[in-house]
Amino acid sequence: MTSIKAKSVVRYQLFGSAESHARTLLKVRDLVDVSDEPEERGGTNEGFAPTELFLSSLLACSNVISHKIARKNDINLMSYELSMDIAFNRLGATLQEEIDLPFPEIKLRIEATTDAPDEKLEILKRDLPRYCPIGKMIEAAGTRIETEWIFKRP
Repeated sequence: MTSIKAKSVVRYQLFGSAESHARTLLKVRDLVDVSDEPEERGGTNEGFAPTELFLSSLLACSNVISHKIARKNDINLMSYELSMDIAFNRLGATLQEEIDLPFPEIKLRIEATTDAPDEKLEILKRDLPRYCPIGKMIEAAGTRIETEWIFKRP
Protein backbone atom coordinates (compact mmCIF):
# COMPACT_ATOMS: atom_id res chain seq x y z
CA MET A 1 0.00 0.00 0.00
CA THR A 2 1.39 3.42 -0.99
CA SER A 3 1.04 6.30 1.41
CA ILE A 4 0.52 9.79 0.08
CA LYS A 5 2.72 12.41 1.66
CA ALA A 6 1.07 15.80 2.18
CA LYS A 7 2.82 18.80 0.67
CA SER A 8 4.72 20.73 3.30
CA VAL A 9 4.46 24.08 1.47
CA VAL A 10 1.20 25.07 -0.19
CA ARG A 11 0.01 28.27 -1.83
CA TYR A 12 -3.36 29.94 -1.58
CA GLN A 13 -4.81 33.31 -2.41
CA LEU A 14 -6.77 35.95 -0.55
CA PHE A 15 -8.50 38.83 -2.28
CA GLY A 16 -9.47 42.30 -1.09
CA SER A 17 -11.58 45.01 -2.66
CA ALA A 18 -11.69 48.54 -1.25
CA GLU A 19 -15.33 49.51 -0.83
CA SER A 20 -14.30 52.78 0.83
CA HIS A 21 -11.25 54.28 2.50
CA ALA A 22 -12.13 52.30 5.66
CA ARG A 23 -13.98 49.19 4.47
CA THR A 24 -12.38 46.25 2.66
CA LEU A 25 -14.30 43.28 1.26
CA LEU A 26 -12.22 40.15 1.86
CA LYS A 27 -12.50 36.85 -0.02
CA VAL A 28 -10.88 33.46 0.51
CA ARG A 29 -12.10 30.10 -0.85
CA ASP A 30 -15.90 30.51 -1.03
CA LEU A 31 -16.03 32.85 1.98
CA VAL A 32 -16.56 36.61 2.12
CA ASP A 33 -15.91 38.87 5.09
CA VAL A 34 -15.32 42.54 5.74
CA SER A 35 -12.75 44.63 7.57
CA ASP A 36 -13.90 48.09 8.60
CA GLU A 37 -12.84 50.95 10.83
CA PRO A 38 -14.96 52.20 13.75
CA GLU A 39 -17.23 55.17 13.12
CA GLU A 40 -14.85 57.55 14.95
CA ARG A 41 -12.24 56.77 12.27
CA GLY A 42 -14.62 57.22 9.36
CA GLY A 43 -15.81 53.64 9.01
CA THR A 44 -19.18 52.00 9.49
CA ASN A 45 -18.03 49.59 12.24
CA GLU A 46 -19.23 46.53 10.30
CA GLY A 47 -16.11 44.44 10.85
CA PHE A 48 -12.81 44.19 12.67
CA ALA A 49 -10.30 46.95 11.96
CA PRO A 50 -7.20 45.61 10.16
CA THR A 51 -5.09 45.51 13.33
CA GLU A 52 -7.90 43.74 15.21
CA LEU A 53 -8.30 41.26 12.36
CA PHE A 54 -4.56 40.57 12.36
CA LEU A 55 -4.25 40.15 16.12
CA SER A 56 -7.41 38.06 16.46
CA SER A 57 -5.75 35.51 14.19
CA LEU A 58 -3.37 34.77 17.09
CA LEU A 59 -6.36 33.81 19.26
CA ALA A 60 -7.82 31.60 16.52
CA CYS A 61 -4.46 29.97 15.74
CA SER A 62 -3.78 29.35 19.43
CA ASN A 63 -7.17 27.66 19.73
CA VAL A 64 -6.68 25.41 16.68
CA ILE A 65 -3.09 24.42 17.48
CA SER A 66 -3.83 23.85 21.18
CA HIS A 67 -6.65 21.48 20.29
CA LYS A 68 -4.40 19.61 17.84
CA ILE A 69 -1.76 19.25 20.56
CA ALA A 70 -4.42 18.14 23.03
CA ARG A 71 -5.82 15.53 20.63
CA LYS A 72 -2.32 14.17 19.88
CA ASN A 73 -1.51 13.89 23.61
CA ASP A 74 -4.89 12.67 24.91
CA ILE A 75 -5.60 15.91 26.75
CA ASN A 76 -9.31 16.53 27.35
CA LEU A 77 -10.05 20.26 27.02
CA MET A 78 -13.58 20.70 28.34
CA SER A 79 -13.52 24.47 27.90
CA TYR A 80 -10.94 26.79 26.40
CA GLU A 81 -11.11 30.58 26.57
CA LEU A 82 -8.52 33.01 25.20
CA SER A 83 -8.01 36.73 25.65
CA MET A 84 -5.24 39.23 24.95
CA ASP A 85 -3.97 42.52 26.26
CA ILE A 86 -1.99 44.26 23.51
CA ALA A 87 0.45 47.16 23.63
CA PHE A 88 -0.01 49.07 20.34
CA ASN A 89 2.24 51.97 19.36
CA ARG A 90 -0.09 53.84 16.99
CA LEU A 91 2.41 56.47 15.81
CA GLY A 92 2.93 54.61 12.54
CA ALA A 93 -0.76 53.91 11.92
CA THR A 94 -1.54 57.60 12.47
CA LEU A 95 1.29 58.58 10.08
CA GLN A 96 3.15 60.53 12.78
CA GLU A 97 6.37 58.54 12.45
CA GLU A 98 7.61 55.19 11.21
CA ILE A 99 7.57 52.53 13.93
CA ASP A 100 9.71 49.39 13.69
CA LEU A 101 7.62 47.45 16.21
CA PRO A 102 3.98 48.55 16.39
CA PHE A 103 3.07 45.77 18.87
CA PRO A 104 5.92 45.49 21.40
CA GLU A 105 4.02 43.21 23.79
CA ILE A 106 1.07 40.87 23.83
CA LYS A 107 -0.20 39.29 27.01
CA LEU A 108 -2.08 36.15 26.03
CA ARG A 109 -4.32 34.60 28.69
CA ILE A 110 -5.60 31.06 28.26
CA GLU A 111 -8.12 29.49 30.63
CA ALA A 112 -8.90 25.82 30.22
CA THR A 113 -10.95 23.31 32.11
CA THR A 114 -9.30 19.91 31.96
CA ASP A 115 -8.77 16.73 33.92
CA ALA A 116 -5.35 16.12 32.32
CA PRO A 117 -2.36 15.55 34.60
CA ASP A 118 0.15 18.36 35.03
CA GLU A 119 2.83 16.65 32.91
CA LYS A 120 0.50 16.61 29.91
CA LEU A 121 -0.40 20.26 30.45
CA GLU A 122 3.31 21.07 30.34
CA ILE A 123 3.37 19.56 26.82
CA LEU A 124 0.54 21.86 25.79
CA LYS A 125 2.29 24.91 27.25
CA ARG A 126 5.59 23.97 25.62
CA ASP A 127 4.23 23.10 22.18
CA LEU A 128 1.78 25.94 21.52
CA PRO A 129 4.51 28.54 20.83
CA ARG A 130 6.48 25.93 18.86
CA TYR A 131 3.68 25.18 16.39
CA CYS A 132 1.31 28.17 16.10
CA PRO A 133 2.39 29.83 12.81
CA ILE A 134 0.76 33.16 13.67
CA GLY A 135 2.51 33.34 17.04
CA LYS A 136 5.83 32.38 15.47
CA MET A 137 5.53 35.19 12.89
CA ILE A 138 4.56 37.78 15.50
CA GLU A 139 7.47 36.79 17.75
CA ALA A 140 9.89 36.74 14.81
CA ALA A 141 8.92 40.37 14.17
CA GLY A 142 10.12 41.20 17.69
CA THR A 143 6.86 41.22 19.65
CA ARG A 144 7.10 39.64 23.09
CA ILE A 145 4.22 37.23 23.71
CA GLU A 146 3.74 36.49 27.40
CA THR A 147 1.30 33.62 27.95
CA GLU A 148 -0.56 33.11 31.21
CA TRP A 149 -2.12 29.65 31.54
CA ILE A 150 -4.94 29.04 33.99
CA PHE A 151 -6.05 25.44 34.33
CA LYS A 152 -9.27 24.64 36.14
CA ARG A 153 -10.33 21.19 37.24
CA PRO A 154 -13.88 19.94 36.58
